[in-house]
Amino acid sequence: MNTEQRNHWNRQHKMLPRIITKPEAHTEAIAIILELHSALYASEGSGEQVTYEDTLWDKLLESTVRSYPVQTPGSRNSIVWHLWHSARIEDITMNILGADREQVLYSGQYTRRLEVPYVHSGNGMSEEDVATLSREVNLGALSEYRRAVARRTRSILSALEPGQLGMKATPAQFERVREEKAVLDSEQWVMDYWGGKTFAGHVLMPATRHNFVHLNKAMRVKQKLQK
Repeated sequence: MNTEQRNHWNRQHKMLPRIITKPEAHTEAIAIILELHSALYASEGSGEQVTYEDTLWDKLLESTVRSYPVQTPGSRNSIVWHLWHSARIEDITMNILGADREQVLYSGQYTRRLEVPYVHSGNGMSEEDVATLSREVNLGALSEYRRAVARRTRSILSALEPGQLGMKATPAQFERVREEKAVLDSEQWVMDYWGGKTFAGHVLMPATRHNFVHLNKAMRVKQKLQK
């Protein structure tokens, strides 16, 4: 994703709040969301446009992706953590709070395949746990998990009917987040933040902007360590 593509992404994203919950603009809004989302995650095959994640992984050394801590503007976390955390947030919000479905983490058996014990969002994670995640996560499984999360999100969004983006999650769905320990008990602010959002709000932040922000942070790490 070059500068021109990043600027286009930002312009499209800034325009979305004006139409995203309007039933008469539903088809247009979904098309834009799917375009923005696809531009972030790794491409699935030959012939597809190079995405932001493709650019990040290009010539990325394993020592770089696992390096922690790294002093960059706004973060000390590893590239591994940024990629894992943004996928976890999307998995939780799209599948539990949005579609009320099983998380990809469980349906795809990624609790075993990632080879790390963490099932929460990563908010409030200790430095020791970030270090462990950065060192031990299976990178191939992490890449597959992100692709699986992305595919699920696009499937959910493509099946939405006009008006559904304006709906909020139910108390039962938030209880699922607690039961599945998807957010640490110490991070109630995350639950409070999500509680004020409609499905559209989860799309505008966790599924799109939040990913963009963490890819930016990951890219800063790459640029610092692989000058």
